[in-house]
Amino acid sequence: MPAKKKLKVFSLGGLDEIGKNITCLEYGGDIIIIDCGVAFPEDDMLGIDLVIPDFSYLMKNKNKIRGIVLTHGHEDHIGSVPYFLRDFNTPIYGTKLTLGLVGNKLKEHNLAGIAELNVIEPGQENTFKLGCFSVEFIRTTHSIADSVAIAIKTPVGTVIHTGDFKIDHTPISGQSIDLQRFAQLGIEGVLLFMCESTGVEHKGYTMSERSVGVIFEDIFEQSKHQRIMVATFSSNIHRIQQIVNSAVKHERKVLILGRSMVNAVATACELGYLDIPKNVLIEVNELKRYTDEQLVIITTGSQGEAMAALSRMASSEHRQIEIKPGDKVIVSASPIPGNEKTISRVINELMRRGADVIYDGLMDVHVSGHAKQEEIKILHALVRPKFLIPVHGEFRHLKHHKDLAVTLGINKDNVFLMKNGDVLELTSDKASLVAGVPSGQVLVDGLGVGDVGNVVLRDRKHLAQDGLMVVVAGICLDGGRLVILAGPDIISRGFVYVRESEGLMEEAKTVITNTLYACDEKNITEWNYIRNEIKEDLKNFLWQKTKRNPMILPIIMEL
Repeated sequence: MPAKKKLKVFSLGGLDEIGKNITCLEYGGDIIIIDCGVAFPEDDMLGIDLVIPDFSYLMKNKNKIRGIVLTHGHEDHIGSVPYFLRDFNTPIYGTKLTLGLVGNKLKEHNLAGIAELNVIEPGQENTFKLGCFSVEFIRTTHSIADSVAIAIKTPVGTVIHTGDFKIDHTPISGQSIDLQRFAQLGIEGVLLFMCESTGVEHKGYTMSERSVGVIFEDIFEQSKHQRIMVATFSSNIHRIQQIVNSAVKHERKVLILGRSMVNAVATACELGYLDIPKNVLIEVNELKRYTDEQLVIITTGSQGEAMAALSRMASSEHRQIEIKPGDKVIVSASPIPGNEKTISRVINELMRRGADVIYDGLMDVHVSGHAKQEEIKILHALVRPKFLIPVHGEFRHLKHHKDLAVTLGINKDNVFLMKNGDVLELTSDKASLVAGVPSGQVLVDGLGVGDVGNVVLRDRKHLAQDGLMVVVAGICLDGGRLVILAGPDIISRGFVYVRESEGLMEEAKTVITNTLYACDEKNITEWNYIRNEIKEDLKNFLWQKTKRNPMILPIIMEL
């Protein structure tokens, strides 16, 4: 008898990291993909704009891919879709707002109309087939509207992926999380539960989004004679709605600032997710018509991004708006790990210009969209899975999630702490880790995708830390003898200021000249060998003199 097929589950991103979420289910000749996100570059990724998953395994199995299903519209879940679609013709399934935001991204990449976008409403009645998989969207609540969990019925059992969620019983719009459906699936039997782990270190429950609206109302009441600016995520439509509500109540006009914010608001209004009365929104060129107490500016830049509107205002580089003493600036977001310094820098600059800045920590102007321990416990109790993969978190989050699950009664051997590329193979009653698939990160720098690798990054770090020294010498071979005709000359960038280090430069030239003479005495005429000798001798000299190690580029010209 032929061996029975097994379900393979693996992630190409989102495990042991925050961001770049993409999970794949493979059974026989069918693959479906859950989410397709980006990560933001780490501090040492100099010049890099975005980090996307490595799609090489999917490229090799292109003919098996049946579709991408999206849990919600945050960048770490949809940001890689345009890069994916350059090489794949794959249908995409998501809720209305999620696909609206995807559509915006495709327009920016000149890919509008290239993909089949299928709007799916949450609910068992809207289950759809992708190859051997039956896919159902389950309504959840998060910091963006239209978020869903994914229930997938496979030939070996049911798999549930939560996406990002929290249990918010009083959402700004729409219905609360469909806990009843999670319970029904739990009763029917769930083989594998893939549950997010971002907030698992925190005890208790995450506060409702409505609690931020109360804080906004208090701030608006106390700031009647100040111009109010609020920086938040452009995708946080519920937050934007609450800011608009307070602005309308206090008879203020609203200016939307920042390209991503303008696009998100336009899409949300068009699809009915934002309710903004007529004549409330104004354009930037209308600002002068209104006094400070008549204005609210909703802007990008809550993460301190250098090119975002808030950062440019803080550094007086915005062409149309200046921060002035008395402005009330609210940073309504918490830092993404790694962004703490940049946000702090922007807040300091705003305060230097006399702004009154309120941020998370001073007041509760932000609540998380991620479930804390008690909410995670509730879903575990409802779903009662046989196997668990903690997802969406760094290793510490995944480990805490495993420990929590064990206290809830799940067998520790049935919880799998996986890395990107690890493959879990499942039958209806067994699960085991098998040989992995290629995974990693692809760096996006400007229009280049994947053309900057570790070697280039290493050189960029070297240049940034130690500077550059270019050595130029013109030589010729006369009867087999090496003769110096020009130079050596030295160009220094980011190492020392040449005019203030003339003595060092002259000594360095002497070292290079002596190296060339030594090569002549040894009858060495191979240019690469001469270049390497110059590089090594100069490197040793500079280290002895300065304890610095610049990048050295010898240029030998044969005259």
